[in-house]
Amino acid sequence: MPQEWKIYRTRFVIRAMQLTEPFRFTDSHGHEHHGRTGDYLVKSSDGLRISRRDIFEDVYVVLEAETRVPSRSPGRVQPLSERVNLPV
Repeated sequence: MPQEWKIYRTRFVIRAMQLTEPFRFTDSHGHEHHGRTGDYLVKSSDGLRISRRDIFEDVYVVLEAETRVPSRSPGRVQPLSERVNLPV
């Protein structure tokens, strides 16, 4: 099992961790999810899911601690120090 969540974004900010071994879980709707080593466990406002590594790495870019996150208004960039809580 991975050891820490990292923050990634596309249009939305999500948290994800790369699987270091096969992983399987059943969600609250009774659906079974399973991933292979290298896939990503994704935590978003929709809950948990697993994303295949090739798809995930094609879509998401990891946010580093020094990265600036765009605010909801396109004309302004919001520094990390101004972010309080991510909606994840």
